[in-house]
Amino acid sequence: MSSRFVERVERFGRFCTLSGDIFDRGVIGGFRGQFPRISEIARFVYRMGVGSVPIVALICTFIGMILAMQTAYQLAKFGATLYVASLVSVSVVRELGPLITAILVSGRVGAGVAAELGTMAVSEEITALRMMALNPVRILLVPRAAGLVIALPILTLIGDAVAILGGLIIGWGYLHIPPQLFYKVAVEGLVMKDFLTGFVKSVIFAVLIGLIACYKGYSVRGGAVGVGTATTETVVVSIVAIIMADLLFTALFYFAA
Repeated sequence: MSSRFVERVERFGRFCTLSGDIFDRGVIGGFRGQFPRISEIARFVYRMGVGSVPIVALICTFIGMILAMQTAYQLAKFGATLYVASLVSVSVVRELGPLITAILVSGRVGAGVAAELGTMAVSEEITALRMMALNPVRILLVPRAAGLVIALPILTLIGDAVAILGGLIIGWGYLHIPPQLFYKVAVEGLVMKDFLTGFVKSVIFAVLIGLIACYKGYSVRGGAVGVGTATTETVVVSIVAIIMADLLFTALFYFAA
């Protein structure tokens, strides 16, 4: 038991060290003129963002439709089905949009980053970069982490929009609420704090996914088996971290209200 605890503490220490190095090279390094090329970051934003749009749009549309049906079932008892619109919009923008999008991205993008970096590690490409006096963190890790931090909030906005659209489809087709009225009630139910809450959460989730994926892939040992293990652990640990962070920030925003 003690040896496992020590090993986990050591892993957490290495994770914190690598996270600090990524922050130093990606944020502080910019003030020293060592920031990675913008074109490289833009390439990862495009690859991570555009490739994730279809699955995010599909799942979030279904989430919005499900949420509308579930809330309508309860509100119909009080003759208040019109407020389905505001419940869907607030729930999606504050909570479900950032959470569902982050979980989807952790499974698609996070696993891909870990597998890609893990393959580089076992094929000694990362070692080759060090031998050429090049910093692998700045070249490989920072662009991927930065790409996630930029892409995830944009994907969250898309997910929010299509989820509300899914609620509108149910409101129009099943509850017979005119689309214009649904849109008006949905918008009136939102305040700036709702958007800020969702945005902050999406950025935090992106940072967590990026750091975890980079650490797991960068630290791969043991060949193809190690790559598979790192990919699986990336998804599991990312989802756990996302939900824990979501609970923490939801509590902070709730008690700060």
